[in-house]
Amino acid sequence: MSDPPLDRLVSTLHEHLAATATRPVREDASRWLGEAEAVVSDLDAGPLPEATVVKRRLGHVEHLLSNVEATEDADADEHVAAAREALWDALAALD
Repeated sequence: MSDPPLDRLVSTLHEHLAATATRPVREDASRWLGEAEAVVSDLDAGPLPEATVVKRRLGHVEHLLSNVEATEDADADEHVAAAREALWDALAALD
């Protein structure tokens, strides 16, 4: 089985980050997650830009997510973990 294409990984990342917006997460985590979701939403909205731009934006998302240690909501924590996996897979696809 082949690896998922980059656009599908970006969509998966966006879905998981968007799902955290409906959860009762800590306020500090909410800010980081909201900004990360906005960056990924922009990527997911249309055709992906060139690889260097995608990599830079995903690097920014990686930094934002590094500031989220706990959300105090088990469902949100699962979405954050899944988002990180999709992010790492997307970054690996770009290397």
